[in-house]
Amino acid sequence: MIGLSTQSNDFSADYFVGYANVSGTYQLALTYCEPDSGPGRVLQILTHGVGFDRSYWDFPANGYNYSYVAPVVDDHGYSTFSWDRVGIAESTHGDPINEIQGWLEVAALKALTDKLRAGTIPEVGSTFDKIVHVGHSLGSIHTYALTAAYPDISDGIILTGFAPNVTFITALLLGGAFVQASDYAEGYFAVSYEGAMQICFFAPGYFDPAILRLAYESSSPVTVGELFTIGGEIGQLSAFAKPAFVIAGERDLIFCGGDCYATGIPELLSLPAALRVLLQGATPFEAAVVNNTGHGLTLGYSHVEVTSKIQEFLSENGLANKASCS
Repeated sequence: MIGLSTQSNDFSADYFVGYANVSGTYQLALTYCEPDSGPGRVLQILTHGVGFDRSYWDFPANGYNYSYVAPVVDDHGYSTFSWDRVGIAESTHGDPINEIQGWLEVAALKALTDKLRAGTIPEVGSTFDKIVHVGHSLGSIHTYALTAAYPDISDGIILTGFAPNVTFITALLLGGAFVQASDYAEGYFAVSYEGAMQICFFAPGYFDPAILRLAYESSSPVTVGELFTIGGEIGQLSAFAKPAFVIAGERDLIFCGGDCYATGIPELLSLPAALRVLLQGATPFEAAVVNNTGHGLTLGYSHVEVTSKIQEFLSENGLANKASCS
């Protein structure tokens, strides 16, 4: 982690030996939810970030009060599809350096999307008028990379816990105090104590300590390969031309250095808004910052505001369901 976080040092270059195609069969753990009245017109595909698994989106605490999925399904009538990234939690594990990398996970996300479009995932058994991709942190990076490579694959993207500046990721690498993850191969790293989880994901004074505790106890690891390949995924301009919304917590340490308003450029209102440079064709493009919120923005006290802003954006841009479920 020290090598990866050292300024002006391309640590991965010291270990790079060449390019190779990775192929194989991977079992992906997934959760599909739909309203009691039946499938929603629009499906949200949810991709989690570092430190979590798919339960991030349906967080099992306080009667699921911190769940993103519950209000999206019950109040807004969407169907949701969340999955564990390749190599993480209940999905197939693999070589944490040469296999479990960002581009493999993007390829898995594309394969899942294609199958969901075609209605060929038995556990879902439905097709949808529109598909929206929602990511958090590394999941947002994967979502951006997917739609940059395949601009027509999604009808809208929501990038949470994200800004187009990876220089602050050193805060994650050092603040996370990572150690070798138990029950995983060497090269999988996990946050080592509860305080590290707080530093990386929560805004001081604006969270329930019980939620922090559960987030730490249920946390998932990250691979060396994922960390090596983060920068490359957002290294290209995107031709994506549909609705795009980026939202981050004001106190996001990992992508904003702890202050998403500190841009150094008077005309640039926030660091998430800088993503417009990469998503020049997105129509519309909007960025929002939620005050008193950290990187894990659905786990702080402002989680209701975060979820509401996302659904408002979708509703205003033709991506709402025609009717919510009862």
